[in-house]
Amino acid sequence: MQGILKGKTLLTARLYEPKDKSLGIDFLREHPVTSHPELYKEIKGGRRKVRNRVVTDAYAELLVDELQASVAAHSTFKYHDSGTGTTTEAATQTALVTPWGGARDIGTQTETSAKVYKSVATTTYTGTFAITEHGLFNAATVGTLMDRSLFAAINVVDTNQIQWTYELSVSSGG
Repeated sequence: MQGILKGKTLLTARLYEPKDKSLGIDFLREHPVTSHPELYKEIKGGRRKVRNRVVTDAYAELLVDELQASVAAHSTFKYHDSGTGTTTEAATQTALVTPWGGARDIGTQTETSAKVYKSVATTTYTGTFAITEHGLFNAATVGTLMDRSLFAAINVVDTNQIQWTYELSVSSGG
């Protein structure tokens, strides 16, 4: 009997706006909703959950390469980016279709169980966008795209934040 390794993904996006509209963008970046929830209110209409989208070919190939290497670097898959692209997900993609233009955010990595990888990051937007895509990368610029998810638009304005929670569940078996 052959062994099987399967992965399932879950991306959760939650939209927040600052309670005090006079707070500057630099202050908000230094005080994200993940560590200062008292400064924000959630906009319920901006909540999205996307399950089992496309883990890329590039990530699958990197996984095999790192299993063969003496040093694995999977701990680097913590850079979250988002954008306005609407092209359907494909395993061959290596980048977001239309990144929003800000820097990638570094996620906090946790293990929710022995077989679930989780990364949580917060993006603070500096303009008005209809965010429709999210990607998880292993570098602050360029890098390997692990997963790209497409979803119904989350409309953001200057100083809004989206808290991204990406989970990869891996199951073993035969």
